[in-house]
Amino acid sequence: MTKSSFIKSRGQSTVALFALILSASLVISCKSGYPASAKQGANDAREPKSVHVAQVAEIPVGQTVTVTGALAAEDRATISVKVPGRLRSISVDLGSVVRRGQVIAEIDPVDYKLKVEQAEAALQQARARLGLAPDGDDDRVDPEQTGTVRQARARLDEAKTNRERASTLVQQGVISRAEFDSQDAAFKVAQSNYQDALEEIRNRQAVLAQRRTELALARQQLSDTTISVPFDGMVEEKRASIGEYLAAGAPIVTVVRVNPLRFRGEVPERDAHAVRSGQQVRLSVEGDANIYTGRIVRLSPTISEQNRVLMVEAEVSNNGTLRPGAFARADIVTSEGSMAVTVPTSAVTTFAGIEKVIIVENGKAVEKPVTTGRRGDNWIEILSGVSLGDSVVIDPGNLQSGQPVNVIQ
Repeated sequence: MTKSSFIKSRGQSTVALFALILSASLVISCKSGYPASAKQGANDAREPKSVHVAQVAEIPVGQTVTVTGALAAEDRATISVKVPGRLRSISVDLGSVVRRGQVIAEIDPVDYKLKVEQAEAALQQARARLGLAPDGDDDRVDPEQTGTVRQARARLDEAKTNRERASTLVQQGVISRAEFDSQDAAFKVAQSNYQDALEEIRNRQAVLAQRRTELALARQQLSDTTISVPFDGMVEEKRASIGEYLAAGAPIVTVVRVNPLRFRGEVPERDAHAVRSGQQVRLSVEGDANIYTGRIVRLSPTISEQNRVLMVEAEVSNNGTLRPGAFARADIVTSEGSMAVTVPTSAVTTFAGIEKVIIVENGKAVEKPVTTGRRGDNWIEILSGVSLGDSVVIDPGNLQSGQPVNVIQ
């Protein structure tokens, strides 16, 4: 083959290859275009979805001061034993709900029952020494009516009579002065014995009162073997187990009051002048869409010199979902007069951290990213993304942008 023939043949081959590539491209274009046209037709043919809408409106929501802080329990107590002993039973554990006065644990009471019986016996003995019946609650006694004092009184009266007789006889010269002195000494001894008898009865009365107190103490210790809760709450920590020997004051459980809760926040110094006791608080926590309400109940008398903030405390009602220790964000309503652009809470959805609403334009759903601000019980403030008067879809569900919609009034 000559050189010119080879070049001519190669050129024809190149033209044929180019024509083949062009034909394949046209076929692929036709195939890819057909489904696209079909899909567009399917979208246009979809039935409109019925939706409820609400207008973007401006409402009075009040001027607020936003603070962050933490929730704390209203009360927190470590329940301990008052008397030493072996823990016989415990009926609660972590997270248990408890009520005021509920018995949650018991110390073995055998030793304390024996102490009560011992104190009762000692009391009966003390009553008997005063001439009272062993059993009874009335410990009153007249010392002059006791046998000991009556006997001493009789001897005193006898000695007094003998002394007076001896005094008369010595004046008449019937007896000597020495005999009178003997009767006078006997009278003084009888006086002393009578005084001793009175003091003995008073001492026995004191012993009786002591025995009565010892019995009351023994009964109180027996009562203290059962441990109860001082207020409604929940068990935060269980700190003892059955069979342990516990000393007096040993902790058993820690209980916290969870309703209401305290919100403790720090108000910047520039906003401190606007915060007052009694102002409303709207509170939210991470991972919970609900808005909780409360009121400012306590304010610190000073502003911290270290970080220039005012410590405030709000009392917040808890329906059981809030937990002490949780981080919280609160809006303190300092003025009721300010306005805000809002939409219903159910109109805002979140995906991948981006908040959005769906509005209705020309009979179709249009997705709009928004920036939110304050939140109420049933509204959310919209800072940007929509305008007043726009119709936003309530509870959009799986509604997609561009889908035809039918607005239900």
